[in-house]
Amino acid sequence: MATITCTRFTEEYQLFEELGKGAFSVVRRCVKILSGQEYAAKIINTKKLSARDHQKLDREARICRLLKHPNIVRLHDSISEEGHHYLIFDLVTGGELFEDIVAREYYSEADASHCIQQILEAVLHCHQMGVVHRDLKPENLLLASKSKGAAVKLADFGLAIEVEGDQQAWFGVILYILLVGYPPFWDEDQHRLYQQIKAGAYDFPSPEWDTVTPEAKDLINKMLTINPAKRITAAEALKHPWISHRSTVASCMHRQETVECLKKFNARRKLKVRSYNVEEELVTESSESTNTTIEDEDTRVRKQEIIKVTEQLIEAISNGDFESYTKMCDPSVTAFEPEALGNLVEGLDFHRFYFENLWSKNSKPVHTTILNPHIHLIGEEAACIAYIRITQYIDNNGMPRTAQSEESRIWHRRDGKWQIVHFHRSGAPSTITK
Repeated sequence: MATITCTRFTEEYQLFEELGKGAFSVVRRCVKILSGQEYAAKIINTKKLSARDHQKLDREARICRLLKHPNIVRLHDSISEEGHHYLIFDLVTGGELFEDIVAREYYSEADASHCIQQILEAVLHCHQMGVVHRDLKPENLLLASKSKGAAVKLADFGLAIEVEGDQQAWFGVILYILLVGYPPFWDEDQHRLYQQIKAGAYDFPSPEWDTVTPEAKDLINKMLTINPAKRITAAEALKHPWISHRSTVASCMHRQETVECLKKFNARRKLKVRSYNVEEELVTESSESTNTTIEDEDTRVRKQEIIKVTEQLIEAISNGDFESYTKMCDPSVTAFEPEALGNLVEGLDFHRFYFENLWSKNSKPVHTTILNPHIHLIGEEAACIAYIRITQYIDNNGMPRTAQSEESRIWHRRDGKWQIVHFHRSGAPSTITK
């Protein structure tokens, strides 16, 4: 039987000028021939993609089809032809939100409130549809047109995933930048930057924060809360007075210093993007493999996700929170640990004893640090992490003590949630004894 080649895109759309370019894709303006409607076509060269990249492309298209909201760049069509895949999106012509702000003659706290409200509306819709964007950054916040008051549009769902359950709002960083023009966390060293974020080490320095209303700072604090269980959700943030009562709560004073700082911030990040693109081209040209820079970025994000859920698990243990612990464990989880005296234990009953009789009754402060984490990704839905765990605590005599153990954990993602299926711990027992 002869192979039938799909030519639907070629028959229905006409391509025009290039709007943007990536390692294995290009975005061009296109027009639907029958209606004359303009769109943006993301054209992916599928000949250069690995099997895993094809899965990611299918995931992106599937997720984008779910999302229909005025503050999200909408996918209108998805077409595969020989050697190429076409994703047909809204044509947004207003450029980046942050670039538009620095070109304005007037910009106030109230304007920032209106911007973040639209972003929150988009994120809330994502969460309601079981989607987490995972790549909220200035480059992905666009304006529908160059008209004054044009809608903010959330773009690029290449790293988005489908999940279940409630999601929190980690976009205090975006709001912080919108108010003063620079981020709350900053360090050229990526490891030190990660440690800052993990510790929630930010403040509101003078003089730039002296003119920001207390309500705006309160919302940022709620958005940047380290504990996900205590962090504000998008729905809750939309009800915050600084957003819901913007006209009477948010300041209308022009923030010229913010605009000036934002210009410098835009220049720095554009330079970093250009440097990254040069490195990307060099890697692409010199490599004979089918691995892509996009895949590398996705791998980095997934590894950080494994570190994050591991930290949440250990936090639940330190807090004696058995309910949170069980949500992160498979009911048939297996374990080798010192408390089991060399035996393999299965299920949660063995762990329940320690939660109910020791950890939950320990009122003394406990601080845990993960050192040298190494993550091995096992396909799309599993990962293994190995690390050294340092536990600092106060003994019954009021003296500070430190315990060390070597741990490895195997995570498996089911229905969008990571769960521990096996772990191994050697060294000191995790229980804090006399």
